[in-house]
Amino acid sequence: MTASELDALRQDATRAHGDFGAGALIVCDRLVRIYAAEGIEVQALQGLDLVIESGEMTALVGASGSGKSTLMNILAGLDSPTAGAVRVAGHDLAAMSARQRLGYRRSVVGFIWQQTARNLLPYLTGYQNVELPLRLAGSGRTARRQRVGQLLELLGVPDCAGRRPDQMSGGEQQRVSIAVALANAPSVLLADEPTGELDSVTAESVFGAMRTANSELGVTVLIVTHDPSVSSMVRRVIAIRDGRTSTETLRHGAGDGTGDGHAVEYAVLDRAGRLQLPLEMTESLGMRDRVRLEPQEDHIGVWPDRAVPSSDPGSPARSASAEGGGA
Repeated sequence: MTASELDALRQDATRAHGDFGAGALIVCDRLVRIYAAEGIEVQALQGLDLVIESGEMTALVGASGSGKSTLMNILAGLDSPTAGAVRVAGHDLAAMSARQRLGYRRSVVGFIWQQTARNLLPYLTGYQNVELPLRLAGSGRTARRQRVGQLLELLGVPDCAGRRPDQMSGGEQQRVSIAVALANAPSVLLADEPTGELDSVTAESVFGAMRTANSELGVTVLIVTHDPSVSSMVRRVIAIRDGRTSTETLRHGAGDGTGDGHAVEYAVLDRAGRLQLPLEMTESLGMRDRVRLEPQEDHIGVWPDRAVPSSDPGSPARSASAEGGGA
């Protein structure tokens, strides 16, 4: 991509911003991230839009290379977008200096890695690991002691206060890691495959700890996961494909945050009118290159590029439809 093309992309993203996502805690507005290595450009994010409200607990899914890890790194302040806008709790991440990013990571977001070795210092006890972010923030001794005790108790690991990570189980390590991430009362908790190295029973306990943090502390939680049991326990699951949000699954009637309720999958329709049709639908109907659209009274018919009898526009054997208001 040439410099002039990149400038045009940035200008387009700036014009698109407007009031999109006004009032939301996390807003990604036509977010673009391009990596260049040895003369080859890789577009990890290609105009991604995302809005997450305060207090949500959301799962982010997608195949390897879809862009979800890039998105998480940008939201964590570990990477910068090439173009577009990204705001978290009122902070404009695209305009931050290195010093401002450091402050952002210390106070606004908490991050949990899949590998517990990246979350906990091996030579410190559970108490000392959770206390460390508070020390760096300048909290007093009494405030530190109260906060550490509260978090370890809330997450069900008070017995880990005097134990080092090698003296804890995998589930205990991750729950202490959650406590470390929550130490400075961040607005957002980001978790990158937090249950990826755990068995199903232990994974459930870790997920339960994040759900407790969400409900009891009010922290907004965003989880990257391949674990279907995790994605089935949140009200909203966002799928990323080819650097854009492609589908969202919403669980209606799951007001208690357990994920129970009727799940409905929606295709995401962006502000340019684009949506990604599922491959299993397009391949089974022989759709490729281009499709024909037909407006109906309450939906839009999407047809393969071949002759279709006009007398039968809604035949399920020959078309895929996006119901009105469903996208």
